[in-house]
Amino acid sequence: MKKGAKGVGVAIIGAGRVGLFRGEVAARHPAVEWIGIAELNHNRGGDVGARIGADFITTSHRELLARPEVTCVIIATDEHLHVDPILAAVERGVPMLIEKPLATDLAQSARVLKAITDAKLDAVVGYTQRFRRKWLGAKEKVRTGALGDVTLVTSRAFMNRLVAIDNYKRTNDPAAISPMVISGTHALDIVMWYLEKKTPVECYARSVDKVLGPLYHGIDATAGMIMFSDGTVHNLSISWALPVTWPGAVYSLEVGINGTHGVLTIDDTHRDIVLAVSAPQSEGYAPDASRLVDFMGSYPPGDMALGELRGPMAEETVSWLNRVSLGLPTQAATAAEAHNRLMLTKALDLSAKLKQPVKLPLEPEQDRAAASSA
Repeated sequence: MKKGAKGVGVAIIGAGRVGLFRGEVAARHPAVEWIGIAELNHNRGGDVGARIGADFITTSHRELLARPEVTCVIIATDEHLHVDPILAAVERGVPMLIEKPLATDLAQSARVLKAITDAKLDAVVGYTQRFRRKWLGAKEKVRTGALGDVTLVTSRAFMNRLVAIDNYKRTNDPAAISPMVISGTHALDIVMWYLEKKTPVECYARSVDKVLGPLYHGIDATAGMIMFSDGTVHNLSISWALPVTWPGAVYSLEVGINGTHGVLTIDDTHRDIVLAVSAPQSEGYAPDASRLVDFMGSYPPGDMALGELRGPMAEETVSWLNRVSLGLPTQAATAAEAHNRLMLTKALDLSAKLKQPVKLPLEPEQDRAAASSA
């Protein structure tokens, strides 16, 4: 362990894909001395625990958080199950890495943010794409003024429908699931991170539902605009209803940034390395026998290579562990930023539902009223 580093005891709540990925990274970090897992599915918890060499496994996150070895927490449950573990970790008073979003309900997100803020806890949220190198490079050009004052941003996110189908199958409330809230939030976070000194004041959006609507009462795509107090405009769209044969594992994104002194275009569609095979590979969100072509590198957490996860989720996890053990800075999203992203995605969905502009910020009471009238 590096001189001056604090020994770390990591509690991982939720042992799905993300819990496993982050647990494997934590198990290799030199400051990590102890790992515990809480997973409702006993068999899955045992399997993941064995893979990462966990010291303690339970089905109760409260039992895990009561362990004296715990000095920090990773919350990697399903999106709609974040609130109780977060509040329990706040009671325990330890730093957190929380998968996005803080909550799927805006009022609950505000409640969680207030609890974290009042307790003065260090909590970051897993907007993993901030750790992808091309987005970091673009952030630096915007931050240092290479483009002058940014006046217009366009973003287009598109993905096959495997993620949408998985999300709609796992919920009893399709109205709480949308491409903007679940997936469009990543592109929105990147853009808002670039425009962090600007204030959004209004949004307008429309949605379509011709594919996922008949199947799951779901939404195919949403397109809209966010207007800022200084006149800057963000034009954005997200579609998660492309055919399952679309080779992107999850997310393809294009962003254009116009400024008074320059322009920057970023292609993160992953069409530079294409794999075509006669037997299905492990790439992709939910590989099956019909998917024989993949854009390598398009799985947001990164890629498995030489026995370990490489890419943005691994770098994000290491960055957070370095923050906890050494006090180093990280570009990870704050809890306040994560709440802002949920608010914006909810406002865009509300605008699409009402077919009229929505003033920002959207208050939780407005969101609740809209949900109750659905």
